[in-house]
Amino acid sequence: MVQYFLDGGPFMYPILGLLIFGLGFGLERVYTLFRASVNTKKFMTDVRTALHDEGRDKAVEVCSNTRGPVAEIFHAGLSRSHRGIEAVEKGIENAGTIEMAFLEKNMVWLSTVVTLAPMLGFTGTVAGMIQAFDDIKAANDISPAVVAGGISIALLTTLFGLVVAIIIQTFQNFLISRVDKLIIDMEENSVMLIDELVEIEMASEQE
Repeated sequence: MVQYFLDGGPFMYPILGLLIFGLGFGLERVYTLFRASVNTKKFMTDVRTALHDEGRDKAVEVCSNTRGPVAEIFHAGLSRSHRGIEAVEKGIENAGTIEMAFLEKNMVWLSTVVTLAPMLGFTGTVAGMIQAFDDIKAANDISPAVVAGGISIALLTTLFGLVVAIIIQTFQNFLISRVDKLIIDMEENSVMLIDELVEIEMASEQE
C-alpha cells in the first residue's frame, strides 16, 4: 500500500492531506454530537416533574445541569416563562436556530473534502497521461513499458482520490443522520414543553 502511494506521484500528498483534514473534522463532529445526545424521554420526565412539584425555577435548574441542544432550548424557553407562552416560544425558536448552527458546524469542510479529493485525483490522472505521452514522444515508441509509468500514476491518483471521497462521504452521511435526529428531538420536545406550560397556566387560571 505504501509503495502504491509512493508510485502515485506528487498528487498523492495533497489527497492524503485532505483525508487527514476530513477525518479530523469528522471525528470532532462525532465526539461533539454524541456528547450532545441525551435520553430525552428521561429529561422530559425530569422537567415535567420539576414543573409540577417545585416550580419553574427548579425546571430551569434541571436544564442547566443537563447537556445537549434539547436542554439548551428548554432553558431558553423556561427562563422566559414569566413573560407568557409567546415569549417561551420565541426563546425556544431563537435558541433552536443557534443550536442547529452549532450542530451543523464544520460540516461544510467535509463537503469540501468530498468534492476536492476526486478532483485532485482526476488532475493527477491528466498529469499522468501527459507524462505517458511525453515518454512516448521521447522514446518514439508505443510499447507498454514506455507508457506504463504515466498510466500507473493516472490510475493510482484517481483511485486514491475516490477512496478518500468515499470515506469522508460515509462520515458526512452518518453525521447528517445524527444531526437530523437531534433536530427532530428538539422540535418534538419543544412542542411537548409548550403544551405542558399551557396546561399549567390553564390550571392556575381555573384555581
